[in-house]
Amino acid sequence: MKEFGHALVLGKFYPPHNGHHHLIETAAARSERTTVTVLASSAELIPLEHRVRWLAETHPDPSIRIAGDLDDHPMDFESDEIWSLHVELTKAVLARRAIADGEPGKAPVDVVFSSEKYGEELGRRLNAQHVLVDLDRLAHPVSGTAVRDDPVANWHHLAPATQRGLGRKVVLIGAESTGTTTLSKQLAEHFKAPWIPEYGREHTEHKLTAAKAFNEDATVDSLVWTVGDFEDVAREQERRINAETAPLVIADNDAFAATVWGERYLGFRPDIFLGTAPHLYLLTDHVGVPFEQDGWRDGEHLREWMTGLFERELARRGVPWLKLTGNRYATAVTEIERVMRQDVTRGSRSRA
Repeated sequence: MKEFGHALVLGKFYPPHNGHHHLIETAAARSERTTVTVLASSAELIPLEHRVRWLAETHPDPSIRIAGDLDDHPMDFESDEIWSLHVELTKAVLARRAIADGEPGKAPVDVVFSSEKYGEELGRRLNAQHVLVDLDRLAHPVSGTAVRDDPVANWHHLAPATQRGLGRKVVLIGAESTGTTTLSKQLAEHFKAPWIPEYGREHTEHKLTAAKAFNEDATVDSLVWTVGDFEDVAREQERRINAETAPLVIADNDAFAATVWGERYLGFRPDIFLGTAPHLYLLTDHVGVPFEQDGWRDGEHLREWMTGLFERELARRGVPWLKLTGNRYATAVTEIERVMRQDVTRGSRSRA
């Protein structure tokens, strides 16, 4: 039997960090049930649903429930009226979470766990006890403001789910033999970032091995491509990119690129998984880049068409991108440095 029945942990979690996780785990260790309420402002740039998802992934314990909602009321700890607005909203969120759990009668809490001085008053207004946890931030010297101001320096204070959500992703795409592999590896080495190779080449090698099991005379040119091939490539490429938790990840192609390559080999654009848009696409131009035959390539005559197809689809998708010409390496480094200077809240990407 634990000390408390139903605990409340309340905050913005903008973004969640290890101080928050310590608070939640402390509450859960001493309470039968713990409800974590994420109260976000509509002016904040990290979407509420992302914060809820990151917390849920980090705290899979079934006794911990995560609930999120908007709270655009002003902050004024001296105003009884404003206090009432926040408390009534908190009660409504607790009720909504309890209803979702099929236990509407168990919405009230008997304890509030917080790392803030206002926790005592919040507990009093909820007719609950208050447990203050690490007010001086000695266990985890971090804050949401510090993470937003300098995410790289505070990266170790973030759980993997939040790191994946906030990490910058840069993807290089382009027609055959335009240097996406070479340049992406060079950029990864320069920034000391994880490099995700193109899975499409690996898939092709596996596909040829399977074809030879049927017919030992099979060649790359004789392979029969299906929509399923490009769906498999798209999902595996996306999985590998999203598995990384570094501040910056550089990839050679992604799920979106697989759809463009699908149009090249199928003759139509497959309606498949597009993946999550990265913070930046770098398109390698074919102009001035010699075509190198490595035994797997067959599209020298299609490079101009492929470059144009990538340009049209990137523009149509409305994602950040830059075409690399001239001194491609220097241009790419400058552009990635610009992306890394962006506010961490831009790390929250939408699906496109």
